[in-house]
Formats: sequence, C-alpha cells, structure tokens
Amino acid sequence: MYPTSTQAPPSATVPLTDSRHAHDYSFKKKAGLTKQQILEMVAREGVRYINMQFVDILGMAKAITLPVHKLENAIDNNVWFDGSSIEGFTRIQESDMYLKPDLDTFAILPWTRERKDVTARMICDVYKPSGEPFEGCPRGVLKRQMEEARKLGYIFNTGPELEFFLFKKNGKELNPLPNDKAGYFDQTNDLAIEIRNDMSFALDEMGIEVEALHHEVAIGQHEINFKYGDALSVADNAITFRMVLKAIAAKYDLHATFMPKPIAGINGTGMHVHQSFSSIETGANVFYDGSASNKYGLSKTALSFIAGQLLHIKGMNAVLNPTVNSYKRLVPGYEAPVYIAWAQTNRSALIRVPHISASSAAVATRCELRNPDPTANPYLAFSVMLAAGLDGVRKGLEPPAPVEEDIYEFTDEKAREVGIKCLADSLKQALLSMEKNDVVRGALGEHVYGAFMRAKNDEWRRYKAAVSRWEIEEYLERY
Repeated sequence: MYPTSTQAPPSATVPLTDSRHAHDYSFKKKAGLTKQQILEMVAREGVRYINMQFVDILGMAKAITLPVHKLENAIDNNVWFDGSSIEGFTRIQESDMYLKPDLDTFAILPWTRERKDVTARMICDVYKPSGEPFEGCPRGVLKRQMEEARKLGYIFNTGPELEFFLFKKNGKELNPLPNDKAGYFDQTNDLAIEIRNDMSFALDEMGIEVEALHHEVAIGQHEINFKYGDALSVADNAITFRMVLKAIAAKYDLHATFMPKPIAGINGTGMHVHQSFSSIETGANVFYDGSASNKYGLSKTALSFIAGQLLHIKGMNAVLNPTVNSYKRLVPGYEAPVYIAWAQTNRSALIRVPHISASSAAVATRCELRNPDPTANPYLAFSVMLAAGLDGVRKGLEPPAPVEEDIYEFTDEKAREVGIKCLADSLKQALLSMEKNDVVRGALGEHVYGAFMRAKNDEWRRYKAAVSRWEIEEYLERY
C-alpha cells in the first residue's frame, strides 16, 4: 500500500538546465554537501571507515572500504578498482575503472555506531579510465534515461512500496518460518513492531524519510514506505533500504528477505511503483489535468505514459521481475497483477490510478505499476519504466479502455473478448520478449542488455537442470 495519497512530487528548486546539471545529469534539488562538511561530520562522529558503494548489473550492492584518512583523496581523485570480477562489468583485459563518489549520498551506517569501527558510505558512479561514464553502470543507465525526460521538460518521480518477510534463524540454517502470526495492518504486541520501528529509525538516520510502516497481508510479511522523489534519489534509497533492513534484522538474529515468493500458498512480495512527471520549469505535476474529460483527472501526457507502459510491459518483464522465483508470485489469486490492463478501483489490473481527494489531486495524481518485485535492480527498473512511458508520450499513444471489473473473475473467453493479455509466466518467456523489444534494449544499452541476458539465461539453465523438492515428493515414490 501507499497510504500517503496527498503527498506531492518534489518541485525542482534548481533548474536542470543549470550548467552543473547539463554535464553530470545530477538531478538534485538541494545545494548538496561539500567536501569540508563531510570531513567535519566524519571527525565529529568518529568515523573510521568509508564504504565507496556501487551496484552490479543485478542490483547487488558492492563497496570498496577505505580507512578514513583516505577519504579526502578519494573525494578529490576518485577510487580506482578492478571491475573484471563484478557481474556485468568488464573483461579481464579492460579491468581498470574508477568510482566517483556522489557527495550528497554520504551517510553513517547507524548499526556501526555501537562498535569501534564506525562506518559511513557514499554511493558512487563508475567511470572508465578515459574519464567517460561506464556504460555498464546501472546508476548511469538511469541518469541517461532521466536526461531523455529532461529534454522534454520532465522530472521522473517514483515511489516504490518494498514489501519483505522476516524469517527466524535456527543455528546456521535459515528456516522459512514467519516470526509472527499477525495480518494486514495488525498491531499485535510482538517483536515485529519493535523491529519495524528500529528499521524506521535506522532509515531516518540514513537520510531516508519514512512515510508509514505496517504489517502486510501474509504472516511474517511487512512493508515500510519512504518518501516519493526523483527516480535517481529514490533508486539510491531503494538500494539503501534493502541494506538497512537486512542489517537491522540481523541484530535480532532474524533474516529479512525480499524474495518474491518465499512461501507457497500465501501472498508474495511486490514492489509496486508509483510514478509521475513534474515540470522542470514550474514544478507542477504534469500527470494532472483538472479539466480532463476522463473521470481520473489524468492529463494526455499521463494517459500516453500509461499506454507506453502497457505496450512494452512484456519487454520490461525480465527487468522488473528478474528471477525464476518472480514468476511464482505472478499467478492469479494472491493480489499480484497478471493481466495487462489499467484501472482505478481494480487491484487486479497491472496499472492502477490511486484515488486522490479533490484538494490534493493537483499534486498527488499518479499511476501505480504493480508487477515489479524487490529483486529488481531499481536503477534498471526505473530506466525501462521511464523509457516505455516516454515512448508512449512521444508517439501520443492512447491506452485501451480501463477495466474496472475484477479480472481474476474473468473466464478465458471474457478476457479474449475485451482484449486482455497476460504477463510472462516464466523468466525464459520474459527474456524472449525483452530480446524483441527495441525500446527496452535501447534504455539499457547494449552493454547492460548483453550482460543481463547472459546472467539470466544462465540462471534459467541452472533452474531447468535442478530437481526440486516438489518433484521428489510428487514423482519419486509414484514412479
């Protein structure tokens, strides 16, 4: 859920046509931290180590840790590293790369304050020795795509809802046993409330503004929502969010997992993403049109954006749902979207337009894409979502009629009658669709696309060759 329906996308207080932004695609709406401010904080807080953080193609956080006396040099001269062992980066003969830290992402890791090795982190962009941005850097992929929106006068804003499960540990083994028996929005006096609050405090210390936290539908399942914002900052926050939650859960000897379907027969874990454009010139919400003839108050731009995403969703499937397990979640009956349609009241639709009060519609109107899950690399996910939406905007596409009926209740004949198609039902099917989609491939770039396809085809091959417990229980004694 995304409970704060009145919140507004941020306005741009610094024009993105400013020369600083024209060169580095920095979509910040604040003055930013200086080197001197960071050095003062480091001294004041007793920081001893700095993690220079980046992500690989699959969205896994990586870091090079520096002792604090190396920090000033790292800020001034960057940090060289060998990229040949990073998933999707370079070949051995092209291994030299460097990390350029984004000073605005400096934050102290709260769980290290209690130890002697107080550690901070900065998120970095990856560059080639020539000084050019590395085309395989996922953060750079999103920056390039946001520049395409900037050319049309838009800032792309997102708000993901990351669900997760908390599991108990049993010695060295991790057993899929939920740590509580609460339900949706339940307020029981169990450890889960304490843990969620602790997670919220840690996120706040990392500079991530929490909007709401609650128990989700399934036992052991939770959700913490953080503030809507420009897609680059939000993608940074999503990576940080996963790292923080896992660290806090470990303090309680629990494991936080973002696996899409860890337990059969109950709801899976999604990452619904709310989206809108704001105007670079005025800061206004471009998705809103109070005079629009449609009942949703959506502008022509918003409708074309939705149409673009509906058109390209199968090509995006592999990026938004990138694991074999993702497709165990995308089945009817567990509140996960399967059908390619849009609506407002219908939660079985792929894209939903949340109800907004009249007083806040001008700032809060948005659309919600419901199929992504939190195993997705947020930089790549937001990139392909934006590319698909922009394709619809550029071409002036119109979406099909909204479907407000519960599509889960449709027969196959009814679905065919109204022209509703389904998402991919396996990772392999999703990869085949992405291979044919020039918009998605173009958004990723051939380097990232090629690396992603190699990694995911290998995952599919390993899955196909594995023998599951279900197969043993189903066939071993029968045959």
